Amino acid sequence: MLPAVNLLARIAAIFSLTMLFPIAVAWWGDDAGLIPFVESLGGLLLLSLLIVAATLRYQRELKTRDGFILVVGLWTMLPAAATVPLLLYDPTLKFSYAYFEAMSALTTTGATALTGLEHLPASINVWRHLLNWLGGMGILVLAVAILPMLGVGGMQLFKAETPGPIKDAKLTPRIRETARNLWLIYAGLTVACALLLRLAGELSWLDAICHAFSAVSLGGFSTYDANVGQFDSLAIEAILVLFTVLSATNFATHFLALARRDIRVYWRDSEFKAMIAVILGSIVILAGVLYWRGTYADYATALRHVTFNVASVATGSGYASTDFAQWPIVAPLWMLFLSGITACAGSAGGGIKMIRTIVLVREAGRQFVTLLHPAAVRPLRVNGNSLSGQVVFAVLGFIFLYFMSMVGLTFALLLTDLDFLSSLTAVVACLNNAGPGLGMVGPASNYGVLTQAQVWICSFAMLLGRLEVISVLVLFTPTFWRS
Repeated sequence: MLPAVNLLARIAAIFSLTMLFPIAVAWWGDDAGLIPFVESLGGLLLLSLLIVAATLRYQRELKTRDGFILVVGLWTMLPAAATVPLLLYDPTLKFSYAYFEAMSALTTTGATALTGLEHLPASINVWRHLLNWLGGMGILVLAVAILPMLGVGGMQLFKAETPGPIKDAKLTPRIRETARNLWLIYAGLTVACALLLRLAGELSWLDAICHAFSAVSLGGFSTYDANVGQFDSLAIEAILVLFTVLSATNFATHFLALARRDIRVYWRDSEFKAMIAVILGSIVILAGVLYWRGTYADYATALRHVTFNVASVATGSGYASTDFAQWPIVAPLWMLFLSGITACAGSAGGGIKMIRTIVLVREAGRQFVTLLHPAAVRPLRVNGNSLSGQVVFAVLGFIFLYFMSMVGLTFALLLTDLDFLSSLTAVVACLNNAGPGLGMVGPASNYGVLTQAQVWICSFAMLLGRLEVISVLVLFTPTFWRS
């Protein structure tokens, strides 16, 4: 365990240096966040270096067990560290809500417990969105480089011609190469998004950069309480839809398309095609439902609002341009359902991932064939690759734990006297890292209305969903702690 602690402290030291960005913003704008960030940077850096020095003699190559401790420790420690400037800036803010905000940012959930966002110092808003961006990149590296080594993660399903999946049993230079390639694509998308948002003419540079951070990370944070509805701009909505869909795509697919200079790579990826089909089909149908039910006066207006909010929630971004909780209940519930299955493996999105959905659908079809033709041999293929029975069983096990976690956390919220709709949708939104739910946590409200006990449950749901359930739950098994 101590080798993992040593590495955690090193990462924390590097993480503290990211506060230099909001410090620069605060200094440039002479805002109230300057002193809190300077004090936070100094304190966290000093503490991290002391822990590194104290555990230096325990350095060694990490084993699988250390890997699980590292991954879970990383995603519980960094949110705690990220709360420090928030608490120093606003001493009246309770740690529970500050931790929820930081956890939401780093897991790219996009649920907020703060109000008056437009009145916060620019440095605080930049910090929230920077956490989104850092979390999104961390998730990508986790998904394609770390979790497959631990036997967890949707990327295990890919075993051919992708730069992301790592088959080795320990960290290798190939992981560093993978991370570098992902960083280049991720940073490139961020710059492109910021420039386009600024050129749209509605956003300041601060707003454009912040929304680019949260769009490419699928974080969904905004600098305004009204979220994207603040701008009421079709151009901005179109730009954000484009980049949320790109970020919900497997980044390995982006890399292959760029490396081969061949856009057809996307159309050879069954997961990408399924994601696009689900999003487009849902948009067309739900727009028709809203027009038919009289929610909007014409189909074009319904199509605009449905396109943005379906693409946002389905990919796990969590932006909202209108209060979709006021739509016929079938629409927002379907959107929350999509947040669990739409995003691709190896993307910044959360939930079950589309690849697992494809495996389950094809396995169900294979079972029908087996019932009718018991002697038939029909291998299960994804992207031309045959999947073993072991992979299928792993997917089934994951789905079981995922839904049992959803049920258990919903009952936990119900025990706190939160109403059923708010409890269920809060858990679904947090577990899928999708942001707004319905009821008390709908897009017109936020999670600040919940009690401290309730936000802790939601924080755990975000952690559980971000680390794909098994990585966290394995720590609660007696077998894990046996020598």
